[in-house]
Amino acid sequence: MALSISGIVLFGTIAFLFFRRDGLKASHAVVCSLFGFYVAGSSIAPSITAGSASLASLLGGIKF
Repeated sequence: MALSISGIVLFGTIAFLFFRRDGLKASHAVVCSLFGFYVAGSSIAPSITAGSASLASLLGGIKF
């Protein structure tokens, strides 16, 4: 578990720096993908899934 959290922090920091500094390039997309795989395998994955489903439901309910 400690290795997963370390990977999440590492790849999350790198992805944030890529977005802030250079925009997103192909090599940066690989790092972001690895970050996604580490997050998906962590214990916070169900919370992220529930939050994104809630956000999608909220956005889907907006009527113009």
